[in-house]
Amino acid sequence: MGKLNGKVALITGGSSGIGLAAAKLFVAEGAKVVITGRNPVTLNETVKELGDQVVAVQADAADPASGEKAVAAAVEKFGGLDIVFANAGISAQTPTGGTELAAFEEVLNINVTGVFFTVQAALPHLKAGASIILNGSVLAKAGSPGYAAYAASKGAVSSMARVLASELSPRGIRVNTVVPGATKTPIWGQTTPEGLAQLEAVLARAIPLNRLGEPEEIAKAALFLASDDSSFIQGTEISVDGGAGASPLGAPIYRHK
Repeated sequence: MGKLNGKVALITGGSSGIGLAAAKLFVAEGAKVVITGRNPVTLNETVKELGDQVVAVQADAADPASGEKAVAAAVEKFGGLDIVFANAGISAQTPTGGTELAAFEEVLNINVTGVFFTVQAALPHLKAGASIILNGSVLAKAGSPGYAAYAASKGAVSSMARVLASELSPRGIRVNTVVPGATKTPIWGQTTPEGLAQLEAVLARAIPLNRLGEPEEIAKAALFLASDDSSFIQGTEISVDGGAGASPLGAPIYRHK
């Protein structure tokens, strides 16, 4: 018996990175899954890989109509909706003094507004016991130079999750946030194993466990929050960051030889 047998999940940004890892894991645990993404090629590749338990919807996370389209696909193809993993997000450098309004707004539109309207689109179809998972980031609190829009967007996600939990508790719907640290995903813009290894060599020095996370490790936290194993967990954050948020001074860069 899989942890998600009989469940239907919507995963935004489900054709790469953390979203793809979650889609694979959710299917393995018995769920039927609707994934969204902007790239039709990668969406089709994902469906071919995962089979008839997955439906792909080309969608722009910043467009509220896209969320409604994805939710409608879940209901039409699989008869309902039990889990929403609002995972889709982008990163961009927005340094103070050198950022165009459009670049800043795009990050907020996708990472904040898009998340809210994805949840709102799903809401009419969610029953007691449903689970909503938002995707935050350790960078919400890290003060990383050049990432004001991204950090603000992920801080907003954490704050929004608390409001949603308050609003939806009377309906028995749970809302929680998974907070990844630096993870091996395409968001870094690295296209080769060598480039990713060089990035990890730099970033791992600030992570107590001295490595980047794997997308599957974030997906397992999302699985826990999606499943009935977390049935009394509400409005909380689960950090999956190798200790970077909780114990920054335990990172290798601070260790005495």
